Amino acid sequence: MAGFLLSGGFFLVLGAIPLAGAAVCAAVAGVRLARHRYLSREARVVEILPPPEATLENATAFWQHVMGLLKPRWSRWLVQPHLTLEVIASVSGVRFQVWVPGTVPPGTVERAVSSAWPGATTSTRHLTPGESSLPSGAYTTGGHLRLGRSEVFPLRTRFDDDPLRPLLGAVEDLVEGEHALVRITARPSTGWRAVRARQAAARLHGHTGLATHLVDTLDPTARSSVRRPPVLPGTGDDVRAILTKASSPRLACNAAYILTTTRSGEAAEERLRGRAHGIASAFAAFTSGTNHLRRRFMLKPRWWTVNRFLGYGFLLSTAELAGVAHLPTDTTVPGLTRAGARPAAPSPAVPRGGEDARVVGDSDAGTRRPVALGVTESRQHTHILGKTGSGKSTLLANLVLQDAEAGRAGLVIDPRGDLVTDILARLPEHAVGRVVLFDPDDKAPPPRLNLLQGGDPDFTSDTVVGIFRRIYAEYWGPRTDDILRAATLTLTRAQDPELTLGDVPRLLADDDLRREVMDKVTARTGEDEALEDFWGWYSGLTVSARSSVTGPVLNKLRTALLRRWVRQVVASGPSTVDLSSLFDTGRLVLLRLPKGRLGEDTSSLIGSFALAATWQAVTARIHTPEHQRKDLCAYVDECQNFLNLPGSLEDMLAEARGYRLGLTLAHQELGQLPADLRKAVSANARTKVYFTASPDDAASLQQHTLPVLGAYDLTHLGAYQAVVRPLVGAKEQGAATVRTRPLPPGITGRATQVREAARVHGPSDEKNKADKRKEGE
Repeated sequence: MAGFLLSGGFFLVLGAIPLAGAAVCAAVAGVRLARHRYLSREARVVEILPPPEATLENATAFWQHVMGLLKPRWSRWLVQPHLTLEVIASVSGVRFQVWVPGTVPPGTVERAVSSAWPGATTSTRHLTPGESSLPSGAYTTGGHLRLGRSEVFPLRTRFDDDPLRPLLGAVEDLVEGEHALVRITARPSTGWRAVRARQAAARLHGHTGLATHLVDTLDPTARSSVRRPPVLPGTGDDVRAILTKASSPRLACNAAYILTTTRSGEAAEERLRGRAHGIASAFAAFTSGTNHLRRRFMLKPRWWTVNRFLGYGFLLSTAELAGVAHLPTDTTVPGLTRAGARPAAPSPAVPRGGEDARVVGDSDAGTRRPVALGVTESRQHTHILGKTGSGKSTLLANLVLQDAEAGRAGLVIDPRGDLVTDILARLPEHAVGRVVLFDPDDKAPPPRLNLLQGGDPDFTSDTVVGIFRRIYAEYWGPRTDDILRAATLTLTRAQDPELTLGDVPRLLADDDLRREVMDKVTARTGEDEALEDFWGWYSGLTVSARSSVTGPVLNKLRTALLRRWVRQVVASGPSTVDLSSLFDTGRLVLLRLPKGRLGEDTSSLIGSFALAATWQAVTARIHTPEHQRKDLCAYVDECQNFLNLPGSLEDMLAEARGYRLGLTLAHQELGQLPADLRKAVSANARTKVYFTASPDDAASLQQHTLPVLGAYDLTHLGAYQAVVRPLVGAKEQGAATVRTRPLPPGITGRATQVREAARVHGPSDEKNKADKRKEGE
């Protein structure tokens, strides 16, 4: 042996040891890099928009879910995937994302995020090879963070405030061209690394090793010389901390921060180094009585912006990692964009579509699927609320187009004009001849709708007076009400289809016409003492007195009737359309009533007349067996302008179901509805579709969407995103979020086709010429 030690062979072996060690280290590094390249293939990033509220417990739940990525023992040594939570900051704000290796099944991390942070939303994109987390810059710096003591000792896990607050504060004042990245990488760890933790706890507790126990057993006299080391004061807390960490799920972790600037020069570099020092100092928040994080130099920081490499790492429990890597728990974070409405999946009972349903949109939570409203359920009415630009009109158009495709009857009242225009350009070919169109911009004579023709005279008079009274409520008095009621009742009881609303001024001014009409009333209904008494009183008035009492009525009538198109519709003779017949044969009645063209009051007046005529038509179904009544849906945009029927709207909504009339009532804000109308819609429109709402409205609307969605969700819906609270059967289902569908592309020439075909519902050319001559007289 001595000869060997003195020979040259010993020195060769001694010299080979460092080389062998270097070779082993190089091999290990090569294997780790190969693993990293394998994991980086098909890698993706999941950007997270944090919910309005988050806790550290949410983050703990997320990292516990990540423990599920631990592979079986036989394959673990080959490759164990890791995740990287990244905080990226710039002058544009702060965002959070998770880097996910290609070996992790798609959707795994997204579901973990949604489960751990209810209300958070995610978007996923695939990375291109070599894509950096930060833009290229003139200068880049950074550093690693390592545990200051052995990994068996835990970091701080209890906090009064958000431990990310110092870090987010450190990146608050970045200037143009500066970017910061904080990265926490973690993978599940196997149990063998916990053995050292238990051994360390045993040593601190004063327990000796196996050798000491053997000596005590074989030589009892040696017990006096081989004693246990004394337990030092304070080590009991360390033991408990170590054992607590050792008993928790653990992950191998790495932490780093990188900053870059597009500005060059010593001042810019010095500023960036100062920012880096501030970020590193922010991690002092995680210092406990037993451990801390310390800064280490980073070689080639640009390489680290591309590579999420994790070598051996240091162990952190899920509670420790949740403190270091979590979404902000502070409710206000400058520069942070939070998630919008919490995605909510529809009940399985909600239909997906079909002939007897209308698709509202597609669910944006869980598995994407269509969300539809049953035609039968629509008889119990639908309330749609949404601000301008939220997608309300697009939804209405899509619903109408589905009715047209299925051959169902419909009524559309559009006070802006765009809704009907969109519908006309997209109607299916088989619906071209089934449209009745009222449009002041169409040069052809419009269909006539004589509200005084047919129906119950008393109901008709009440309807006309009630509509005027509601529209002109601020300027309405008992005398005005009395004059208009008597005039309309007289004209309707005469049962002459040639008499219209346009004859009211003549009836008040022409004694001969008044006697002629009263003769018709007497001939058809017998002597009417009440009307005779009224006209007797009226005839006894002087000319100036008549002008005084009729002035307010005529003033309001002229507001509408001075417009030629309005006269053509409601004051030019008998109706050319029979709404009862139209609706029973599946026709679409479209009223395009742009307020900019007609004026707000006139638009409201014509729309209200059309809705009143529709109500008269469906109530006439009382003589038709219920199973033979055809479904009809009335779509009323800006409904507050048109729900002016006499009597209780609540009663009307309740009765409409039996006549198979479903109202879809749309508007922008609750404040537009009078208190009685708001209460009626809330109680009787049992299907709710809400686009983004104001905070005040959301506080009231949430009573229909809780416990699934609350006021925050209703105020943070995106464009073309809606909350649907559907009715299925007789049961109101839980609220769900959907993305409404865009309109299909318009069909070239279709609107012209429909307009030409719809002219058949206007007056004949001969009758139209006669009416023009009559107007000229």
